[in-house]
Amino acid sequence: MAEVKLLGLWYSPFSHRVEWALKIKGVEYEFIEENLQNKSPLLLESNPIHKKIPVLIHNGKPICESMVIVEYIDETFDGPSILPTDPYDRAIARFWAKFLEDKVPAVGKTFFVKGEDQVKGKEEALEVLKILDNELKDKKFFVGDKFGFADIAANFVGLWLGVFEEASGVVLVTREKFPNFCAWRDEYINCSEIKEHLPSRDDLLAHFKARFQATAAAASK
Repeated sequence: MAEVKLLGLWYSPFSHRVEWALKIKGVEYEFIEENLQNKSPLLLESNPIHKKIPVLIHNGKPICESMVIVEYIDETFDGPSILPTDPYDRAIARFWAKFLEDKVPAVGKTFFVKGEDQVKGKEEALEVLKILDNELKDKKFFVGDKFGFADIAANFVGLWLGVFEEASGVVLVTREKFPNFCAWRDEYINCSEIKEHLPSRDDLLAHFKARFQATAAAASK
């Protein structure tokens, strides 16, 4: 039996945050795919407050919330550090991770609404992207030249955002508007730490196309 288990979803950016941290540290783990329409007793027992994925179970003890789990992995297991070792850089990484946690969900929701709600959502999303583009000017990653904690927190905008755009037909990002963000995204997708562990873009695209089509069909009834 694996000492480390991860309850998650193959298409979830939150699950992949944890997976990448485990991969960076070289930790072997058992991935357990959940069904959010029929949540397992293990998930409900492990995360009774929010009943959400991901959940890391280490030596029988559950840890919840993706970025909390990433910090736990960084502190618990040997291997390359995920958070910077310098206290100031560590604070900056945590600041941007918190910013992304607070702001990016609204970006994702923009794709699932229509009319005035989508117009308002686009405005908010573009403001977030403008802030990120300004922060990433002349920077390879969020903190220095090393892929790390804040970049893991930014994984939705790094990969899933482009998939959402293609699947829905709603475009937020162009190189003309956000050149620094797009340069970071290129570095992100081709980063040696995670490149081989990225989920299949084609599989993600097929999954979310079906999701958007189902949402549109339900809204038209």
